[in-house]
Amino acid sequence: MTFEQIQALMQQLNQSNLMEMDLEFDGGHLFLSKNTISSNKAPTTLTTQPVAHTNSQEPQPKDSDRLKATETTTPKDTTQVIKAPLVGIIYLQPAPDQAPYKKVGDPVAVGDVVCVVEAMKMMTEVKSPISGVISDILVSNEEVVEYDQPLLKVQPKTVARKD
Repeated sequence: MTFEQIQALMQQLNQSNLMEMDLEFDGGHLFLSKNTISSNKAPTTLTTQPVAHTNSQEPQPKDSDRLKATETTTPKDTTQVIKAPLVGIIYLQPAPDQAPYKKVGDPVAVGDVVCVVEAMKMMTEVKSPISGVISDILVSNEEVVEYDQPLLKVQPKTVARKD
């Protein structure tokens, strides 16, 4: 497949209602997607860095020591993620002319509806399993979501301790 043919396929995909195209042909495989969040189908690449050899007799810190050092210096992220319960189209608002269920900065309680996922003409409410504040919305309205895909980030409510 030539570069020009790939460009033509990209233009056709952009002008169509399709969100993804997976094409296998003699001598290759091509996956094109209009989704803003990459799919699991995208290949992952591993990079390696050369190890510098030293002649000194100084003891090198072990990997576990390095890990402990980074754990103590990095603040712990307590943000929790609300994930998609099924594959479908996500709706962040009850109707096009209505306000969204939740916005960044909104408080959320256990059981609050944060969005709806449509699959096969069935609407499934996505309810929050935790209380806190919405810190990030990871998807856009009417986007196709995968099972277990992160949808929203919630900063859990901290409970004041009585001593």
